[in-house]
Amino acid sequence: MRTAMSMLGRFAVLALIFTGAAALSNWPSYRSFPEGAGVLTLSFSHSADRKAACRKATLEELAALPANMRRPEICPRERPAIRVEFDIDGKRAFDADVPPSGIAGDGPSRVHQRFVLPAGRYEVAIRMRDRPDGEFAWRGERSVELGPADHRVIDFRADAGGFVFH
Repeated sequence: MRTAMSMLGRFAVLALIFTGAAALSNWPSYRSFPEGAGVLTLSFSHSADRKAACRKATLEELAALPANMRRPEICPRERPAIRVEFDIDGKRAFDADVPPSGIAGDGPSRVHQRFVLPAGRYEVAIRMRDRPDGEFAWRGERSVELGPADHRVIDFRADAGGFVFH
């Protein structure tokens, strides 16, 4: 009789623990963005051309270097910042000069920006300039339908012709 009561007590404690764990796994509910909203993400990395072109090393520069480091051309590694402008329904949502990554400033410029928007249709336009003196070389415009809990991403691939809307 005592073992039966002990077993019943253990079962009751375990049932209480499992019920508590099940309740806490579903409560409180968590949403990463408000109900009825979607997310539009601008996420890409792009390497601009180098800041300066390669140039021939002078005789003085070559003489100052050890023999194993003498190269006929000097090519700087630094890259300029890229300029990104992003409009949603004609209003500027993102506008930045994005610096290159890396210790020497020779890596790609990286952009990652999230926009939480109410569900609906949006006209988006994005422009990118990867030369400090030029016009916007890369442009993309599209009408994007964003439903509740949808997540759309705008990427950039030069080999695919520019901005890619997913």
